[in-house]
Amino acid sequence: MRELSVAEQRYRAVLEVIAEGRTVGEVAAQWSVSRQTVHAWLARYEAEGLDGLADRSHRPASCPHQMSGVTEALVVELRRAHPYWGARRIVVELARKQVDPLPSESGVYRALVRAGVIDPARRHRRKQVWKRWELAAPMELWQMDVVGGFALADGSRAKALTGIDDHSRFCVSARLMPRERTQAVCDGLVAALQAHGVPEQILTDNGKVFTGRFFHPPVEVLFDRICRENGVDHLLTAPRSPTTTGKIERFHRTLRTEFDTARVFTSITVAQQALDEWVGYYNTQRPHQSLDDAVPAERFTRDLDGEGGQGRGEPPRQPRVPRPRTERPGEQWVTRKVTTNGVVCVGWQQVSVGLHRAGSRADVLVTDRLLQFWVDGELLKTVARDNDRPIRKKRAAGNRPTVLT
Repeated sequence: MRELSVAEQRYRAVLEVIAEGRTVGEVAAQWSVSRQTVHAWLARYEAEGLDGLADRSHRPASCPHQMSGVTEALVVELRRAHPYWGARRIVVELARKQVDPLPSESGVYRALVRAGVIDPARRHRRKQVWKRWELAAPMELWQMDVVGGFALADGSRAKALTGIDDHSRFCVSARLMPRERTQAVCDGLVAALQAHGVPEQILTDNGKVFTGRFFHPPVEVLFDRICRENGVDHLLTAPRSPTTTGKIERFHRTLRTEFDTARVFTSITVAQQALDEWVGYYNTQRPHQSLDDAVPAERFTRDLDGEGGQGRGEPPRQPRVPRPRTERPGEQWVTRKVTTNGVVCVGWQQVSVGLHRAGSRADVLVTDRLLQFWVDGELLKTVARDNDRPIRKKRAAGNRPTVLT
């Protein structure tokens, strides 16, 4: 016996109603279907003949909430133009463009998967293991750090002193420098203070350009001195605790990705111009997820001009720029000239401070057990004394270089 196909079974049921005159209820009971199903078969047979009894897709003819082709094309275009944007950011940009209806984040994510621009297998969710914190108002705390990787045409790489306001994520500093040096870092700090005012606190890591508290013996470097003379509380992170300055580290990730620090600039001046332009975009146009998609400048100026809190509604306090000290008090300081091979000789002890320092004048702090070598206000090296011979107070020719305590 040949097994009847679905279309043949439906055709027999239709013939029993049409040719044999049986009722729809009887035929439905015989074929174990509902009366509405038999009526549907009759209507389809009358409209299309035997072809109308074949199986059809159960997919709806339309889906009101499905993303349109125009919107999906715009989603893919935004993602390809900005590979670092996720579904959430793309939805924000679509809202800015007044796309209606606005798709959901999950809908945008599925569209990106269909287009093959993201790999769902590589998706990983953020681990909520860090304790998040934020100051209540702007200008209460700045986070500052140094980031490198700005490629220049001559083969060198510049670094930047970066700083953001903890409350608003407003970038207060992005100043490039050829090398990480004390004077260059402090020039960037002073420029930020003059542009935005003096914060209550500044948080940095324990880099030697930021603090000398952990030197032996401890000294006050220029960064510490600027903070002290302007009434700024200089806070330091605990050793090996990068998450304490997590906001500035996250800013560095955004900087590397969106500004593209790996591209080559013809000069540091050109790089600084491009960086200033990007910082303006970051502060005034780029929505920030941690600020409920507000821009940092909006929160920085709004909360700064609001009621309550110290300094609200008042012009920013201008910083005091300390004058460099040209003399070292006491008998423990001697001055030596760096030789052509980058060596400083103190008390028959030779210490290398680098070939690039050849010809410079170095101030040396002499104690019973240690020698500290300073050039242009920067502590270069601390070494142990290998002898107890007397040290002459010979000075290098010319004026004593600027050295800071």
